Amino acid sequence: MGIDQKIKIQKRAVFLDQDGTVIKHVDLLIDVKDIKILPGVVTAIRRLRQLGFLVIVITNQPVVARGLISENGVKVLEKRISWLLSQKGVLVDDFFFCPHHPEATLKKYRVKCQCRKPAPGMILKAAKRYNIDLKNSFMVGDALIDSVTGHRAGVKTILVKTGPGHSKLDKIYKEEKPDKVVKKIYEAVKLICEK
Repeated sequence: MGIDQKIKIQKRAVFLDQDGTVIKHVDLLIDVKDIKILPGVVTAIRRLRQLGFLVIVITNQPVVARGLISENGVKVLEKRISWLLSQKGVLVDDFFFCPHHPEATLKKYRVKCQCRKPAPGMILKAAKRYNIDLKNSFMVGDALIDSVTGHRAGVKTILVKTGPGHSKLDKIYKEEKPDKVVKKIYEAVKLICEK
């Protein structure tokens, strides 16, 4: 390799599920007034950024497929989450969402895609965009589907019990297990710090 060739150093990332992990779970979230940042999230994101991790939110948004909100409407929700976090002095590097659903009300979203969790498409897209080292990155979420997504993308997984997803029995993925299970997001960050 010549001296003038640039070496791209891969970054580590923590991928966070949105509903039930970063914000309080609300069935069919479509209104910014319903967004509440969960306890411990600000401290957790601040610590991850101090450690040099990118912090990226990935989320399925079937409300788009149902016609309850537009893709731009989801971006408004993301901006509100970003603003609430920025008021506490922390930033999220990016948001990725999947608007699709195989049984969508709106035909244009009724597709089998590679971005809807448990498919790893959102993580892989983020990895390409930000040059992320997946084997040294993490997926943190409140549902088994988040762990499946993380494993399929080649990242370590941590399940948090801050949303309703962890208590749902998922017969399809019952053999899949997260690498670690903790009660709260800050406990997940402590585990990440130890790696």
